[in-house]
Amino acid sequence: MGVIVILMLASIGVAGVFLIGFLWALKSGQYDDAEGPAVRILFDDKPLEEDKTNTDQD
Repeated sequence: MGVIVILMLASIGVAGVFLIGFLWALKSGQYDDAEGPAVRILFDDKPLEEDKTNTDQD
């Protein structure tokens, strides 16, 4: 009987930790932009600017 009480308290404690972590993630803005990463892959990257100081033409 004592083991059941210990397991229930441990599971409630773990659930509380996950709830606090989830609420912290909401507050810090982790879920603000849900569509951005999914749409970002459709666009090409900006081309890198070539270094024009090292143009050695013979």
